[in-house]
Amino acid sequence: MLSTVLLVNFNKTYRPWITSIRNSVFTLEQLVDSNIDFDGQDDGAIHVLIRRDNDYIATGRMLSDGHIGRVAVLKEYREHGYGFKIVSALINEAKNKYLNRVYLGAQLHAIDFYLKLGFLPYGEPYVEANIEHISMEIIFNQ
Repeated sequence: MLSTVLLVNFNKTYRPWITSIRNSVFTLEQLVDSNIDFDGQDDGAIHVLIRRDNDYIATGRMLSDGHIGRVAVLKEYREHGYGFKIVSALINEAKNKYLNRVYLGAQLHAIDFYLKLGFLPYGEPYVEANIEHISMEIIFNQ
């Protein structure tokens, strides 16, 4: 099963796929209000979509300031490295844009995942959308 990592915009071609994946993961599984998920910042973000065969199975985004978020992998495709591919692609894009850092709010169950990617936690845990998070970042050596 071949997978392809695509850097895309939130346009009429890719918006339905991004929306579908995020609705499945955040709205249906995690019970996050879709008004929180779809916060009006998608149009200005760079998005990653992973296509496996003819289906899109995972997504994530990065805002212009290096804030990574909305990383979502459909349930049946988890534990196969797709989340790692999404975040790695966004980190590489941040480096290509000469950003000083990338940062995110990690759900507490995902801390080890982000540590493996090089993120370090900072600050105190907080609750967003009824889910505990911790801020994490990678500062690039410039």
